[in-house]
Amino acid sequence: MTGQSEQTLRTVRIGYLPLTDCASLLMAVERGFDRQYGIRIVLSRETSWASVRDKLGSGALDAAHVLYGLVYGVQLGIGCQQTDMAVLMNLSRNGQSITLSRALAKEGAVDGPSLARRMQAAPRAYTFAQTFPTGNHAMLMNYWLAAHGIDPLRQARAVTVPPAQMVSSLRSGMIDGFCAGEPWGQRAVGEDIGVTVATSQQIWPDHPGKVLGTTAAFAQQHPDTCRAMVAALLEAGRWIQASDEHKRATAAVLAGPACLNIEPGAILPRLLGEYDDGMGRQWKDAHALRFYGGGEVNFPYLSDGMWFMTQQRRWGLLKQDPDYRSVAAMVNRIDLYEGAARMSGVPVPGSALRSSTLIDGVVWDGSDPLAYAASFTS
Repeated sequence: MTGQSEQTLRTVRIGYLPLTDCASLLMAVERGFDRQYGIRIVLSRETSWASVRDKLGSGALDAAHVLYGLVYGVQLGIGCQQTDMAVLMNLSRNGQSITLSRALAKEGAVDGPSLARRMQAAPRAYTFAQTFPTGNHAMLMNYWLAAHGIDPLRQARAVTVPPAQMVSSLRSGMIDGFCAGEPWGQRAVGEDIGVTVATSQQIWPDHPGKVLGTTAAFAQQHPDTCRAMVAALLEAGRWIQASDEHKRATAAVLAGPACLNIEPGAILPRLLGEYDDGMGRQWKDAHALRFYGGGEVNFPYLSDGMWFMTQQRRWGLLKQDPDYRSVAAMVNRIDLYEGAARMSGVPVPGSALRSSTLIDGVVWDGSDPLAYAASFTS
């Protein structure tokens, strides 16, 4: 890194929520990948996504492990003061889940179609939790409900619950289900409180997960620091995915008191892609949580960023269409990512757009976001 201002920021404070998909951050520090690139990452364990948002805005955090949709919500001023933001890289893919209460499963709601039938046959106030109104889990939950004919705005009640409180909220009966990152879906199954009715990768195979986010101002002032952070996290993701042995070591670090403070057995199975839905089905998931994938996981595709905006428009969080492509090109700092990828020897995809087929059979490729956003009837 060069320049006086960069020298003063060789120590970077990065926030994270204790979730399995913060693993790259923890292992970058544990394995010394940050120091390999001339920075010292100081991790700050946060309690909610709102806290992460506020601390990024105030400068209390330099960067954070953060929800993709949250970054775009702040960029667009949804429910908060508008602040220009930057996505430096994608930290993960897949690995979230939708959990319904064991009580609801006993009433026959064991997947999307049966939940829709149950809600129609026994109308009441069904409450589903997500982790942040503009975030990944809210958008994935809404998409899944709508794909099965359930209007999430009119036929269900949405509440925001911090990830670590999901299982206790389900146990108390405060909510009927939730969408959140691991290990909370697995924890609900393990404690016989809930069942996994859908993985996020069933909704959108290889969907983007958390990102390394910062403010546009920080990225503008400290590009070398940003590249060093990304390079260190690319190294960490590559190390985690290199073997099951490395994943076991990662689970042990995640389980420690500085992060999740739970037994490693509540983390490891789904980190290894081994799923149990709590209803007698076990499988090895071909699209489980990923941290590297030859760099394919980490590239900040413009189409990924645009998808969250289309869903925020779909559900009325945005009152009018933004210029989807130009906003994504401003937020997703492909230039900084490519510099970091060169530093760490990571391949870069040839296109800023990618194509995916979601659970309802609709193809999303980022080519016409305006038409895509307008295509949904609910």
